[in-house]
Parts: sequence; structure tokens; C-alpha cells
Amino acid sequence: MSSVITVGELLERAELEVTAVAGQTGFDRIVTVPRIQKPRLALTGWPEQLHPRRVLVLGGTEIEYLSRVDGAARALAIATVLASKPACVIVARDLEAPAELAQACEASRVPLIGSRLATADLIGGVTNWLQDQMSPSTSIHGVLLDVLGIGILLLGKSGIGKSEAALDLIMKGHRLVADDLVEVRRTSGDVLVGWASELIKHHMEVRGLGIINIKDMFGVAAVRDEKRIELVLELIRWDQTDAHDRLGLDEMVYPILEVQVPLLRIPVSPGRNVSSLIEVAARNRLLQVRGHHSAREFQERLDRALADARERRWRDDVE
Repeated sequence: MSSVITVGELLERAELEVTAVAGQTGFDRIVTVPRIQKPRLALTGWPEQLHPRRVLVLGGTEIEYLSRVDGAARALAIATVLASKPACVIVARDLEAPAELAQACEASRVPLIGSRLATADLIGGVTNWLQDQMSPSTSIHGVLLDVLGIGILLLGKSGIGKSEAALDLIMKGHRLVADDLVEVRRTSGDVLVGWASELIKHHMEVRGLGIINIKDMFGVAAVRDEKRIELVLELIRWDQTDAHDRLGLDEMVYPILEVQVPLLRIPVSPGRNVSSLIEVAARNRLLQVRGHHSAREFQERLDRALADARERRWRDDVE
């Protein structure tokens, strides 16, 4: 997705219930930061907290201030706000902007927009939409599932059985997010969220069956629109010559948009119930999140047992 958004795109695509008041020639101005601004003390001529190319929101407090002060103070407030070169100015709650503000915005090519939304709803709507559009994103070939509340991204070579394993999990009551192509974005706090494009949403390709609609076939409870990615499982061909981790102590990660996601590799061979292994991996991940790491706890018990055995032998030798 784009790292910059024009004011025109914001007004056209975000559901903000807006009306252009002045400065329509500035719809090509860009927004480079998803955070909005409220002018606050800037209305008194103190501009230090204002930053360029952000959406400026005026609520009831700001409009009431501008309507009560004298002409000189109002002119100072408007000049200070526009000197910060905002991307646009949006007035909430269908409040009427002062005529001087409309004239100044028109002269500066700064779009002045009116919105019916309450100030808090307007700020939340603008911020959420801009964050979605401006977050780093990528596309990954795989299958994304919600298994016991854990977002699992299945990876593997074509034909290894990702979709078949996913279908088996859906029949067990788990949920499909995306099949074949997973869209991923990194939100605040380095959280990865995956979803399916509208074209393939709720659909899955199964060799021998073709394209099936999971929502129509299994119901709305079998799908979800998006899910946080918390675990990556890579299905690989079984090779007896490869050394696989027997205890689960090797902690691997899979980088997605510079976020390190826990990774497990599951060897696939005839007779292995892959869907059950995926479900167990989800349960094990839940335990780890809660502070219970089975492999580590087993290793600690083994180390203690070995240490106790060595101490007993030492005592026997001394005696």
C-alpha cells in the first residue's frame, strides 16, 4: 500500500460523511502521517505542537473559541494553524467554520471539510483508515487459519497439501481466513494482520474438487475476515537424511515485514495426520503464551535428574 495518501483519496474512500467547504483545489495535497492533530494551544499563536502534512481536526471547543475571540485573535489563530501547512482541515459535528477560516483555506489551497461525525468518531475514523492504508504490507502465498484463536500461516511448496490440511481443520470447527494468497500488513506494535483479497475471499482451491466456497458450504462460523498472524508452520517433504528437532528446543523465526514470527517445520509423509499436528501446534503455542514451554520444562527435569544422579554417584564414591 501507498506510504502517502492524497486528501482527495481520504475523502473519497474513507467513510467520514464529509462535505467540501473551501480549498477544493488542494485535494492533491498529501497526508504522510496517519496521526491527526487538534490545534489546542496553537489557536493562541503557539505552533510548536503542529506538524506539516497531517489532518487537522476542529471540534466544538476550537470552533467556539474562534467565534468568541476578537478579530485580531481569530486572525492570529487561523494564520498559526495554516502556517503549519496541514494536509486539510476537518470541522466535526456539522459545525459552521468562521468565514475567515474558509477564506484563508481557499487562498492557501488547504481543503476545509465539514463532517457530520462527532469529534471522537471523526478522529477514530480518520486514524484507523489512514493506519490501514499506510501500514507496510505484502502478499504471501500460503493459507491463513484461525485455529483455537491462534492465527496460523501455512507455508509449503505447491501440492504439498496446505489446502487439504486447512479443509480438514475447517471440518473440525476451525476457521479459514485466506487461501492461496494472504495479504499482510504490519500495524502499530509490530502486529501482523492477514486477510484475503475480495476476489478470493472465503474461497479455497482443492485439487480434484476445484474452487469451493467455504462460507456457503460450512456457514459463516467457518470463516473470518482477518486474523493476527502468531505462528508460521512450514510443511516440508519428509527426508530421513534430514535432522529434525526431536525435543522442540530449537526456536526458529520467520521474518514478515521485519517482524520475527515463531516458525515450526512439519515433515509431511503418507500416514501423518497433518491437520492434527497443526491443531496440536496451536494448543502448544497457547501454552507457551501462558508461560508453559513443554520442551524447556522437560529439559529442566532431565537436567535435574542427571544432576541428582551425578551427586548420588559422587556420594557413593566418597563413602
